[in-house]
Amino acid sequence: MRALLIGQAPPLLGYEYVEKPPYEAVVLGSLTLSELLCFSVEEALQALAEGKTVVVYTPGLPPVPKNRALAASVASKKRELKNWGVVFTDGMQKKWITAKEAQRMYAAGERPAPDAVLTPLAREILEGRGSR
Repeated sequence: MRALLIGQAPPLLGYEYVEKPPYEAVVLGSLTLSELLCFSVEEALQALAEGKTVVVYTPGLPPVPKNRALAASVASKKRELKNWGVVFTDGMQKKWITAKEAQRMYAAGERPAPDAVLTPLAREILEGRGSR
């Protein structure tokens, strides 16, 4: 699967990194504290709007701030991004299920492995609520 890479390249996520379209996903290999809190990465926002997978490589995130209020803001922003459909990963070698793979699995009556990571749209498809 082709992915637009923003930031440093994370190891072993299973994507072929590209610098221009077409791509099926956006991988954010690293983000600064400001980039995380403001989250104005245009390519990632556009990908989310188009229903594409957006992945944040967690080892590429800044360390948790020692300031409690700032740390709480970071945690809140991560929750908000997850609600948007952003997938956070540390690079563990789990099976990723995208919407396209979910459509194939749904049509074949298959279920994902228990340790699989599903994008939000893939979860909806496999639950029978998404477009097929």
